[in-house]
Amino acid sequence: MPEGSEIRRAADKLEAAIKGEPLTNVWFAFPQLQPYQTQLIGQRVTHIATRGKALLTHFSGGLTLYSHNQLYGVWRVVDAGVEPQSNRVLRVRLQTASKAILLYSASDIDILTAEQVANHPFLLRVGPDVLDMTLTAEQVKARLLSAKFRNRQFSGLLLDQAFLAGLGNYLRVEILWQVGLSGKRKAAELSDSQLDALAHALLDIPRLSYRTRGLVDDNKHHGALFRFKVFHRDGERCERCGGIIEKTTLSSRPFYWCPRMPALSRLAGDFSMKRVIRHKKRASRRVFYDPDSEINA
Repeated sequence: MPEGSEIRRAADKLEAAIKGEPLTNVWFAFPQLQPYQTQLIGQRVTHIATRGKALLTHFSGGLTLYSHNQLYGVWRVVDAGVEPQSNRVLRVRLQTASKAILLYSASDIDILTAEQVANHPFLLRVGPDVLDMTLTAEQVKARLLSAKFRNRQFSGLLLDQAFLAGLGNYLRVEILWQVGLSGKRKAAELSDSQLDALAHALLDIPRLSYRTRGLVDDNKHHGALFRFKVFHRDGERCERCGGIIEKTTLSSRPFYWCPRMPALSRLAGDFSMKRVIRHKKRASRRVFYDPDSEINA
C-alpha cells in the first residue's frame, strides 16, 4: 500500500491535470453516486487534499469526493476522451476539456458535504498528518508521551494511522534506523534526547520522501535526497556501522534493521534531516520514474 508521501505526490499530479478547469464529463460507477454526475458538470476542482492515505477532491460547489484506495485502487491521468485499455475496473472519471483523471479498482468512494467530511468516521479516527507543515516536532513529542501511545511498541505504533496519518512500513523502518531505535522500544522508555530525535524524524523523513523520493542529483551532498537505507536491503552492509542488515517480521509486516545500531546518544547531535529537507531543487536533478504512469493513491 502506498504511504502518505506517495499519496500526496499523486494528489499533486491530479491537481496539475485538472485543477481550476470546468468539468465537462463526470462519471461514477456506483449507482448511489450517479445522481451527482450532472450536478458536478461545469464545476471546478479547487484543490485535492490528503489525510494520510485518503484523498479529498474538493469541488467549487462545496461537495467533496472522498476516496481511499486501500490495496488496489489506482489513479491515472490521461488526455480528455481517452479510454485506456485496462484489466482494472473504472470507478470514477473527472474530465476537463484537455485532461481526465481516472480512478480504478477502489471501493471506498463517496461524495460528501462539508459537514459530512468533518464527521467522516475514517477522518475522525486518523491522527495529524505528517505532511501537514503546521505540525511541529514538539506536538509529535507530546503525542508520543500521551497516555494513549506512550506504552505501545514502535513496531505497531508507527503503522497506526490514529497516531500519525501518512506513515507506513517503509517509513517505519527508515525512521527507526535513522534514530537508532528497535521496533520493540516504547516512548515511555526513552530519554528526552531520544524523544526529540524521534519526534523530528517522524516529520523530517516523510517530508523528505515526499519532496525527493525517485529523484537523483549527483551534485547533492550525501543524504540530501531520500533513498532507502535499510528497507529491502537485507543482506547488505549498514552504511552507518558496517553491520549486516537483517529482515524479520514485526506487527505482521516485514521489518528491516541493523542489529549493530549504535546508541542514539551518538546520533542525536548529528541528526540533521531538518536542514537537509530545506535544500532547494537544482536544475540538474532528473526524474527516473514516469510521472504519467499509474498513480497509486
